[in-house]
Amino acid sequence: MINSYELLEALYRQEFPVREHDPWWWPKSGSYEVVIGALLTQNTRWQKVEEALKNLCSLDALDIEGLRRVDEELLRKAIKPVGFYNTKAKRLKFLNKAISDKFGDFETFQIEVDRAWLLGKKGIGEESADAILNYACYREAMVVDSYTVALLRSFGFTFEDYKGVQAWLIEGLKENDIKVRRLFPTEPKAQIYALFHGMIVEYCKRFKRGRSVDVTVLGA
Repeated sequence: MINSYELLEALYRQEFPVREHDPWWWPKSGSYEVVIGALLTQNTRWQKVEEALKNLCSLDALDIEGLRRVDEELLRKAIKPVGFYNTKAKRLKFLNKAISDKFGDFETFQIEVDRAWLLGKKGIGEESADAILNYACYREAMVVDSYTVALLRSFGFTFEDYKGVQAWLIEGLKENDIKVRRLFPTEPKAQIYALFHGMIVEYCKRFKRGRSVDVTVLGA
């Protein structure tokens, strides 16, 4: 049965344009915008998140200070495209204040935040925490989402929980580190994790039909 390195290699051969908009796949990686986007993207399509981020940009509310200044009612209107905007506005305000109180600025947050702290904040689950750590803070955090689960299910894998999927993804890369380095000779491990997740998402967007994903294209 396929391991995670073989999956990575098969996806790599498809030449998905995962670096088209950002070297780490997620737009504006390494910025506070990723933190905001990771919360907004829950239970919605990315296109809707982009609309909301554009609205927040017009309000100068894509950094800690800007988000702090914006009125919550105005924030709700700005993020309305993503759905659940009342709840998400409250959670954004809460998270932003917690980050400001604890770390002061985004640069300190990038260096000092850990997974446990993020998971302790309302509205931040494992996927969101790992997305923030990987794409905003450039940490070695492997993101697992519904696309990942669907793709692996189509290969015949079943896992008990998020951690099980994550461990499987990481294990195959560790065991084949030399081969991984042939594909990505200069990228740090965190960026390889980021691009791996990006390739999974882009593949599933193209080949997912209902609950299943066509894996015959991968030839793995």
